Amino acid sequence: MDIIKQALPYIQTGLKVTIFIFLVALILGLVVGLVMALLRLSHNKVLNAIAKIYVNAFRGTPILVQLFFFYYGVNSLGFLSMDKTTAGIVTVGLNAGAYFTEVIRAGIQSIDKGQTEAARSLGLTGMQNMRYVILPQAVRRMLPTFTNQAIISLKDTSLLSIIGITDLTQQGQVVIAATYEAFKIWLVIGIVYFIMIYLLSLLASYLERRFEVR
Repeated sequence: MDIIKQALPYIQTGLKVTIFIFLVALILGLVVGLVMALLRLSHNKVLNAIAKIYVNAFRGTPILVQLFFFYYGVNSLGFLSMDKTTAGIVTVGLNAGAYFTEVIRAGIQSIDKGQTEAARSLGLTGMQNMRYVILPQAVRRMLPTFTNQAIISLKDTSLLSIIGITDLTQQGQVVIAATYEAFKIWLVIGIVYFIMIYLLSLLASYLERRFEVR
């Protein structure tokens, strides 16, 4: 118990960093995913190609390589400086965005085309149709997959300790270096991650019930 008490301040600090990076990266991923999904559905071949390249690039390479690219690769160019936290957020966010892109695209395409025709007959523009008719229905169907990707992204944040971000995993390593109690500390870190993911799953289940996801 003394070890746990000693580690608690470090764990709390790391937990705050992990949650901050996760939430900002998740928002970034959702915004990028929505934009890229709309580009994937565009009839403009250039825009469609840009979205395809983005999705294939981030889904086809390991997130660790992406992290090194943004932190070490981009910074080595000299004209753009990216700190550790920014690099971590950008990496996790864009990686999640690539998966969200396909989820959103599939969700939009799952809505019956008759909905669009009905919206047009009511005088709604394409943007109004997407905002008020298509997306609200598609989101209900996408929630379970959104949750799975959010959980994956939360787990991915543990890799950010490699570039020195003081997240939950990094703080655990600091405590272990001082106490040599690897088993106890990693057990606590694992429990903390489990609690976060479990709470995220409960929130998703509530939202699915709330919006009657089927």
